[in-house]
Amino acid sequence: MAVNLPSSSLLLPLISLFLIFITITGQHFTIPESTIEEIQQAFAENNLTSTQLVDFYINQIKTLNPLLHSIIEVNPDARDQAKNADEEKRENQGRRNLGDLHGIPVLLKDTIGTRDKLNTSAGSYALVGSVVARDASVVEKLRKAGAVIMGKASLSEWYKFRSLSRVPNGWCARAGQGVNPYLATGDPCGSSSGSAISVAANMVAVSLGSETHSSIICPSDHNSVVGLKPTVGLTSRAGVIPVAPSLDTIGPVARTVSDAVRVLDVIVGFDPRDYEATQRAAKFIPAGGYKQFLNPNGLKGKRLGIVRNPFLKSLNESIFPIFEHHLNTLRERGATVVDNLEIANINTIVNPSQSGELTLMMAEFKLFLNDYLKDLLTSPVWSLADIIAFNKNNPDLKTNGIGEKETEAIELMEKLSQNGFEKLMRENNLDAMVTPGSGATSVLAIGGYPGITVPAGYDINGMPFGICFGGLKYTEPKLIEIAYDFEQATMMRKPPPLESFQMTPEFLFESS
Repeated sequence: MAVNLPSSSLLLPLISLFLIFITITGQHFTIPESTIEEIQQAFAENNLTSTQLVDFYINQIKTLNPLLHSIIEVNPDARDQAKNADEEKRENQGRRNLGDLHGIPVLLKDTIGTRDKLNTSAGSYALVGSVVARDASVVEKLRKAGAVIMGKASLSEWYKFRSLSRVPNGWCARAGQGVNPYLATGDPCGSSSGSAISVAANMVAVSLGSETHSSIICPSDHNSVVGLKPTVGLTSRAGVIPVAPSLDTIGPVARTVSDAVRVLDVIVGFDPRDYEATQRAAKFIPAGGYKQFLNPNGLKGKRLGIVRNPFLKSLNESIFPIFEHHLNTLRERGATVVDNLEIANINTIVNPSQSGELTLMMAEFKLFLNDYLKDLLTSPVWSLADIIAFNKNNPDLKTNGIGEKETEAIELMEKLSQNGFEKLMRENNLDAMVTPGSGATSVLAIGGYPGITVPAGYDINGMPFGICFGGLKYTEPKLIEIAYDFEQATMMRKPPPLESFQMTPEFLFESS
C-alpha cells in the first residue's frame, strides 16, 4: 500500500529525523510523546517551528506507515499550512494568544470531509475522486483554530459496514490491514483504527475519530491512547460520512487527556448544518470551555461505580491485579468506589442484534448515506445501491428506512438505557461508571452517552488495555476531572517498543 506523500523534494532526508532531536533539545524537548502544551512552549521559545514538526511527522509516516498501514493520504498542503502558521506566529510576536491548536498537525479519519486535495472515501476505492461541497464543520473549526490538516487516517472500511462479520477490524481496501504498534498480532480494533494507531506511534500529534458503536473508545483502548467520545450532538456531524445520526459523534484521539480536551474545546458547538442535535447540546457547553476541568485533584469527592460483569472476563487475566491496583489508586485519590455493580439487562445491551442498535444502524445508514452522496459535487457513486454494486452486492446491507421495526428498536434502546445505565447512575448517586477495557461501549452507544478511555497498562503479551469512564449525557466536565486525575496519578502509557516496528538500519534506509 502506497501512501500519497508530498514530493520527495519537500521531505527531509530520513537521517534528519534524528537531527531534529539535536537542534531542538536545548530545553530537554523532543517531539515524540510531546504534548500540545509542550509543543506550544517550544514554538514560543523558538525551539521548534510548525514546519519542523510537520517534517518530523512526514518522516515518521514514511518510515512506519509501510508497517502499520494507519494513514491513507498525507495532505500535500500540510507543509504550506505549517509555513503559514509559522509566519502568523512571527507576525503576531506574542501580542495575542493564537490558540492551543495553532500550528498543530491533526489527522482526520477518512470519513471526515475536506474540500482540498485529500479524498474522503471511508477507506473504499468506491469514493476515490469524489468531491465534497465544503469542509466538514469540525474541519472548519480546526482550520479556524490554525491547525494543520495532516492527512486522512485509515479505518475499518465503511465503518465495517461493508461486511459486519467478514472484514477484520482496521482493514480497508485503500490502506490494507492496520497493525497494532504494541503487538503485531493484536487487534487494533475499529473503526477509528488509523486515528489511534497513528497517534500511538507518534506519526501525528492528535487525531479525530468518530464513534457510533465503540469506534473511538475501542481502538484507543487497544492502542494505548486516550479516546474521548462526546455526548451525541456536542460536536457537529455535518460533512462526515454517516452511519446512524441518532448515535454518531465526533471526538479526539490523543496521547494525553489534556491534549484530547484541547481538541474537544475547538470542535464543540452549535452548527446550523447539524441543527437539532447541536442546538440541544450547545447549552451544556461550559463557559470557558473544558480545559478548566483538567484538575489534578479531580477524583476527590467523586462517587465511582465499578461494573465488572461482563467486561472483566473478556480480558486477559494478567491485567486483573493491575485493575485492582488502579481501583485502590482511585480510593487513595479521594474517590468513593462503589464496587461490583450490575447493569440491568446487560446481556441484551451488549448484543446489538438484541438491543435494537443494529436494526437502527442499518436503517439510518441507508437513509443518511444516500443524503450524503447526493450532496457531493462529483462522485463515482451516488447511492448506496451504487456502492453495493461496486462491492459486488454486499448482502449485509438490506433495509428500507425507518418503519415500525426501526421505531420499536429506538423505543427498546431508550427503555434499556433508562432501566439500565441511567438507573444505575441515579440510584447509586454516581459521577461516573468505571469499567475495564472497552466492553462498555454498547452501554454508552445506545443512549448517546459520553465516555473517555485512559491507558491503564499492558497484559502479559504486551497488549494495551484502558480504563473507561462513562457518564450521563453532558457530564464531560466530571469525566475530564476524573480521567485527568487518574492519568496523572498512574502515567501508564508507554510509547510502542521499537522492536515491534522492526526498525533495523536496513529497513530505515531502504525505505527512504
